[in-house]
Amino acid sequence: MNADKLLDAKGLACPMPIVKTKKAMNDMETGQILEIHATDKGAQADLAAWSRSGGHELVQSTEENGVFKFWIKKG
Repeated sequence: MNADKLLDAKGLACPMPIVKTKKAMNDMETGQILEIHATDKGAQADLAAWSRSGGHELVQSTEENGVFKFWIKKG
């Protein structure tokens, strides 16, 4: 999937992946996609809930070798 911006949040513990995601989203235009890479297992539930509450769309999420990848479209 093509993303407009990549956020590397690997090695960060909760709540830092969300904090960094929120900051990155603030700099993006509506409809753009942010790709996030995280290693914190809690990021799965946290990013899904954060996306919904912020009016964004969690387009896709995968897990590969302990790295969780998320694609969030700014709403």
